[in-house]
Amino acid sequence: MTLNRTFVFYALALVGFLLLPQFIAVKYYLHLSILALIWVIAAQGQNLIQGYTGYVSIVQAGFMGIGAYSTALMGIHFNMPVWLSITLAPFVTAFFALLTGYPSLRVKGHYFAIVTLAFNMVIFIVLMNFHQLTQGEAGITGIPKPGGKEGLFNWRDRETYYYFVLIIAVLMTTLAALIVRSRIGQTLIAIRQNEDLVGAIGIAAWKYKLFAFVISAMFGGLAGAVYAHYQSFINPEIFGVAQSLDAILAVIVGGSGTIVGPVIGAFFVVFLPEYLRFADSFRLILYGLVLVLATIFMPRGIVGVTGDLLAKWERRKK
Repeated sequence: MTLNRTFVFYALALVGFLLLPQFIAVKYYLHLSILALIWVIAAQGQNLIQGYTGYVSIVQAGFMGIGAYSTALMGIHFNMPVWLSITLAPFVTAFFALLTGYPSLRVKGHYFAIVTLAFNMVIFIVLMNFHQLTQGEAGITGIPKPGGKEGLFNWRDRETYYYFVLIIAVLMTTLAALIVRSRIGQTLIAIRQNEDLVGAIGIAAWKYKLFAFVISAMFGGLAGAVYAHYQSFINPEIFGVAQSLDAILAVIVGGSGTIVGPVIGAFFVVFLPEYLRFADSFRLILYGLVLVLATIFMPRGIVGVTGDLLAKWERRKK
């Protein structure tokens, strides 16, 4: 797409998201839309390490868990304002990502994926068993909304929270786009294409990989913090390996290595299981089948297929 077309597309998409609550009659779908926007934040982070750097990380839900529990515990134990705890949660997540990222990134390919998978399992086990801090399986309740009980906006209204999450999702998507367009982003793409060549010309690839891993974790931590204050309740169950696989699938299905792809993929992985509820006990099997088929027949994701169709249409016009 040309620059003008790209701008028009993003402008129309933003207008669509702004008007979306006005066209949703059932409040439950607004709830799903909020969850999807939260997953947009997490998927954009996943895309930076997976789509642009070429390293599959299976720990994004674990980072969401660190962000969620960080903001909740800072509020409970330090009486910290909600806005401040949400702001600090990504930095707490970045600290843990930094500690684990350097040794993890010494390995490549499937080994890196296995190491991050193990890290996600460790996070889950700690959250589940450290009862004195996390309340274990019972979870933490009563996490306050951003505006408190009183304020200018009614934060218990889903529409208010929708616009709040939309603003964050737009800002983080813009940040991801700026990173990709920067010299750092171009280096990450070069690492994905040929890491040995990047090292051969004197670039310390590990620094850029660590940067992508830590920034990806910060996106996940922010998504987890926003989720915690939206639901007012968290427990370890929603930060397991299965949810990390959802983040990976959101990137693959939407379009790996694109900015729009994680947005589409996030809505796909949130809404599709709900639309398959009619299948009852078979819905997860159908969900898995749809994702497998989409991965096989749409390796470049929905964005890639759409781009191919538009290119064919333009060639026919000419």
